[in-house]
Amino acid sequence: MLLQGSCHCRAVQFTVHSHSPQPYQRCYCSICRKAGGAGGFAINLMADNRTMKITGQDQVAEYRAMTDGQPSEHRRYFCRQCGSHLWAWNEGWPDLVHPLASVIDTPLPRPDQFVDIMLESAAPWVELHAGNHIERFSDYPAESIEAWHRRRGLWLK
Repeated sequence: MLLQGSCHCRAVQFTVHSHSPQPYQRCYCSICRKAGGAGGFAINLMADNRTMKITGQDQVAEYRAMTDGQPSEHRRYFCRQCGSHLWAWNEGWPDLVHPLASVIDTPLPRPDQFVDIMLESAAPWVELHAGNHIERFSDYPAESIEAWHRRRGLWLK
């Protein structure tokens, strides 16, 4: 599925192809929460970095959080003009990019299941969503984003 995304002021726009456009995984880590999360979490999608095309690249800024005194391998990208958190990329998986569902302009499928991750980092004021359609993890789950989508028949060709 071709995803189109943009920042709030539209100085940065992008397209990227995704096999897993289901916005299902809510990350409660302090970095996602503070860098651009709404409701105390951020929802990242997975897409093919090799297909990403960016308009307004000169307006894109990078942020690398410090973890254990070292810059994180996980990089977050923002619009320099309006501050919108656009996507994340990790040098450990260079072919993948993780656009935030909140900046995707293409209509996305509505999920009927969620995975809440990094709950040890959730802010104390955050009330977790209720229901038996949510899997919860204190850290990262063992199952990959791709495996989650494939197991549920949601992986798009």
